Amino acid sequence: MIRRLAAGSAIVARHRSEALAAWVAAGRRDDLSGWAAALGPAVRLVALATVAYGALALVRAMPWLMWLLTAWWMRAAWRATAPAEGTSEEPEEDPSDEDEQPLAAARAEAAVALLRQVLAGRPAVHLSEVLAHLQQHDQGEGWKVADLRARLEALGIPIDPKVKVGGVPTRGVRAADLDAHFPTEETPLSPTQVDAA
Repeated sequence: MIRRLAAGSAIVARHRSEALAAWVAAGRRDDLSGWAAALGPAVRLVALATVAYGALALVRAMPWLMWLLTAWWMRAAWRATAPAEGTSEEPEEDPSDEDEQPLAAARAEAAVALLRQVLAGRPAVHLSEVLAHLQQHDQGEGWKVADLRARLEALGIPIDPKVKVGGVPTRGVRAADLDAHFPTEETPLSPTQVDAA
C-alpha cells in the first residue's frame, strides 16, 4: 500500500506540475511579439504565486485544513495507480489488507506476464517499448514512461535505470531480474542451484 501511494504521489505531482506549466505557457499570445507576447505567462505566474501564498496563509490560519488536503492527495495518489482495466471502477472504501494482498499479487503476476511477452526471449526491454505495446492494445492511454515505471515499481517489479538495447541506455526491465524476483517453472536453474541439487 505504501509503495502504491508513493508511486501515485509521484504521478499526481508530475501531472499537476505539467498542467500548471501548460496553463502558464498557454498565456503566450502568438499575435504579439517581444515583451507583449510574454506578458500573458508573466501574469499567470503572478496569479499562481498569489494563489499559493493565499493557500499557505489559509492553512496557517486554519491548520485542520491540512488534514483535508492530505486526504485529497492520498485519494488522488491511490486512484492514479489504479489498473488500466478498472480506472473508473475503483472502490470508494479502501480494501482491507487481506483483500489487497491477493489483488496486488494478481496485478504483479499480470504485469510480469506482459513483460515476458514483450521481452519475447530477449535479455532486456526498454519501458518505452512496453508502453508502446500497451497502447497498441488500447491500454495505458495518456500514460508516459514515468507513469508505467511508477506502476511497475509499486508492484515490486525491478526497474533498471540503464538497460542498453540497440546501443541506447535508458530505463527498462531485464529478463534476469524478472526471473530472480518472479521465478517460473520454465526458469532455468542457476549454477549454484544446480550444485546444491
